[in-house]
Amino acid sequence: MLMLQVEIRKDKGKSFSRQLRIKNKLPGVLYGINKTEILLVLDHNSVFNLQKKEGFYKENLLLLIQDQKYKVKVQAIQKHPFKLKLLHIDFLHA
Repeated sequence: MLMLQVEIRKDKGKSFSRQLRIKNKLPGVLYGINKTEILLVLDHNSVFNLQKKEGFYKENLLLLIQDQKYKVKVQAIQKHPFKLKLLHIDFLHA
């Protein structure tokens, strides 16, 4: 099972997401836990390298958020139109 270390973010919005991407971070959201969403910050390079693996989109992933483990699936991922950059990722609690 593939594993990702993520952080919780407090802010949201276009300008905050742009600041994250400048720092080589990736904004994301985890849906499906108590009908609330958890806003996430991920390391772009680790997600970009993991998404090249075959099981990234098909199998469950393990997210480590503040010493808690969540089994998730990738719901949606947004990519830049011509650069090799990820813009946003959505996870769904499995």
